[in-house]
Amino acid sequence: MAGGAAKYRHLSRKSSHRQALLRNLVTSLIKHESITTTWPKAKEAQRLAEKLITLGKKNTEQSRRSAISIFFTPHALIPKLFGPLRERYASRPGGYTRVLRVEPKKDDQAPSAILELVDGPKDMKFSLTARRLARQRDHGIYTLTELDQLNSVKATKFREGGVALLEAAIEKVRLETAEEKKGEKKSVEEPEAREAAKKSEKSDQ
Repeated sequence: MAGGAAKYRHLSRKSSHRQALLRNLVTSLIKHESITTTWPKAKEAQRLAEKLITLGKKNTEQSRRSAISIFFTPHALIPKLFGPLRERYASRPGGYTRVLRVEPKKDDQAPSAILELVDGPKDMKFSLTARRLARQRDHGIYTLTELDQLNSVKATKFREGGVALLEAAIEKVRLETAEEKKGEKKSVEEPEAREAAKKSEKSDQ
C-alpha cells in the first residue's frame, strides 16, 4: 500500500548501498559460518541468508542463477551452498541461521550481535549446551532441567548423529577443564616446592 510502513530496516543507506552491504554480510556468513555485526544488520542479513539456504535446497538451475546474483564471490561459495550446506539442512524445514545478542563491540555502544549458521562447527548453542552439561556432570548432576532438555533437543534435533556428537563435546570439555585445573594446581605447587627446596638447602648448610 502506498505510504505504508516499511517492512524492512533501511540501515541509514540508500537502496543500492543497502543491498551491497547485505550481500557482503551474507557472503562472509556462508564463507565463515559466523560473523559479528550490529543487531539491525544481523537481522536484515539473516533474512537474505535464509533465502539463500532455501535456494540451495531447491538445487535447480534457476536457484543457482539467483544465488550467483547474490554472492560477491559466487564461484568460491556456490559449491558449498549447493553441496555441504544443502545436505546439512536437507531435513530442516527452516531456521537455518541464528542471531545472538552480544556486548557492544564499538565505542559508540551500538547493539552488536553474532549471526551464525546453525548445526555447523561454530554453532554457539551447541557449544554452550555442551559446556553447561559438562559443568553439571563435574558436580555430579546428571538429571537435566526442563530448559537443559529443550536446549539439548534444539542443538541435536537436525544435526546428523547429534546426540553422539553432543556427548563427545561434553567429554571434550570435561577433559579440557581437568587439564586446566591440573595446570593451575601445578603452577601453584611449583613456587611452594622451590621455596621448600631453598629452606632445605639452608638447613643443610
